[in-house]
Amino acid sequence: MTSADTLQFKSINYTGQGPGPRLIVTGAVHGNEVCGTQAILRVLRELDEGSLRIRNGSVTFVPIVNPLAYAKGQRAGERNLNRNLFPKEPPQDFEDRIGNWLCPLLASHDVLLDLHSFNAASQPFVMVGPRNNDGPLEPFRHEEKERALARRLGVTRFVDGWLRTYGAGVQRRLRGSSELATVLRYGMGTTEYMRSSGGYALTLECGQHADPQAPQVAYRAILNTLAFLGLIEATAPQPVDPAVVEALSMAEVYDKLHADDRFSRSWSSFDRVARGEEIGRRADGTPVLAEYDALILFPDSGAAANSEWYYLAKVNQGF
Repeated sequence: MTSADTLQFKSINYTGQGPGPRLIVTGAVHGNEVCGTQAILRVLRELDEGSLRIRNGSVTFVPIVNPLAYAKGQRAGERNLNRNLFPKEPPQDFEDRIGNWLCPLLASHDVLLDLHSFNAASQPFVMVGPRNNDGPLEPFRHEEKERALARRLGVTRFVDGWLRTYGAGVQRRLRGSSELATVLRYGMGTTEYMRSSGGYALTLECGQHADPQAPQVAYRAILNTLAFLGLIEATAPQPVDPAVVEALSMAEVYDKLHADDRFSRSWSSFDRVARGEEIGRRADGTPVLAEYDALILFPDSGAAANSEWYYLAKVNQGF
């Protein structure tokens, strides 16, 4: 079995001779999500062979962000790296040690493309950040740049509202608690940290873990990003046709209140539910009904009591 103490962290940088943005591309934040790793390694081979060349700016590749989780072939090493991500001294676990290396690396760049995959069969999608705002939860000022890049990754489904919706759930659970600020930080992952450092970032979910097309989705997104940002000499990709865009905003998180709360069927992300449709049953038999027409996101049948059970998202016409 791989010991965490034997592992090291690795990044590879290519810098062009002309001015340009500083991009970072990451894979295997979760160790069983390897499509990004495969795509990054393919791009690295092309850069080393000379068939691809960085002309302007710079790009840093991290093929395997979490080497312990990757070695295990599991989502996490000792915990989920993509939560509670910020520098910590002293580090309490392996993911804390990754964070102490990764966070300064992210902060030294302008743009992050973070490549992931998911469990259930569905089409790829990209998670985008908030609108420009100066609020306390996730202040941001790069909405136009971030969404312009999102439109050029080669996917047609866009989801926003993660930290806002997650934060509302935390506030509901801990209203008035001194733990609120600490627990809200649990919602911070790679993209949230990048935005908090002054940059912008996208999480691209490239497909189901074992989908043979997922590495190609990731590869295309890397090349499109390099071309759109002007790092390589290539025709800039055109934005996705608005007529085929599916834009969704996460609207609300619903908690599992008791260990015996159960879904009424096996749900997958992006399954549609109609207002009044039964989603699950509470431990006492009370039905849990959809309050409005929506799509289910991130249903977790194994969730613990008093934690996130599922999210609902609404169609957003204004992406």
